[in-house]
Amino acid sequence: MQNRILYTDKLCKTFSNGGVQQHILKNLDVEIYEGDFTVIMGSSGAGKSTLMYSLSGMDKPTLGKIYFSGEEISKYSEDKLAIFRRKNCGFVFQQLYLLDKMSLLDNVLTSGLLVNKNKKELVERAKELFEKVNIPEITQAKFSSQVSGGEAQRAGIVRALINKPTVIFADEPTGALNSNNSGAVLDVMTDVNNDGQSIVMVTHDIKSALRGSRIIYLKDGVVCGECILEKYVGEDVKRREKLDAFLKEMGW
Repeated sequence: MQNRILYTDKLCKTFSNGGVQQHILKNLDVEIYEGDFTVIMGSSGAGKSTLMYSLSGMDKPTLGKIYFSGEEISKYSEDKLAIFRRKNCGFVFQQLYLLDKMSLLDNVLTSGLLVNKNKKELVERAKELFEKVNIPEITQAKFSSQVSGGEAQRAGIVRALINKPTVIFADEPTGALNSNNSGAVLDVMTDVNNDGQSIVMVTHDIKSALRGSRIIYLKDGVVCGECILEKYVGEDVKRREKLDAFLKEMGW
């Protein structure tokens, strides 16, 4: 039986827009399990990114509770949440936010030093991770503006992994990439998940969603359904058919 590492209890998120209350998430009970590759899907405005930001402690709920390893993180102060994120969460975004004046390696080390002050140990781990994502040493020394989008995104995955997070949160990580670079980034995410890394990914892309072991579908801030897939081991007609049927049932 899988361990539940993250879950919500009647999670609600409301925003005020010109005095009008917009209910983005509505009494959500969501569970994230150790070692899962969980994909969050839904149409634009369904609340996908809001849910991810809430789960990761980047945004506080309006109502309801969020638990991580049995402890309620939704009651944490902003400072305590920042420490929680640094220690337990890795983030991969469509926009990478890499520092232009630093090499890929230094971007990774800057993130790592927030948690681990042993630079020698961090450099060794960073180089191991760069090797895992097929970025050679000569490329590690380049600025983000000097590398391809795929290389920069893979460096972003290294940055997300440097502090050995419990969960990686990825928001449309392939949204700005061509098909070749998207495939390379998804291969890396699949590999680290197969090594036991828990991943929560928001995506509109079916090819990206196929890498997940579990699909959660949101509609108007409510979970409408879930689709359980086996671990990804390659292109599979039955896998695609199962996901297509599920998405059709959800009104995709």
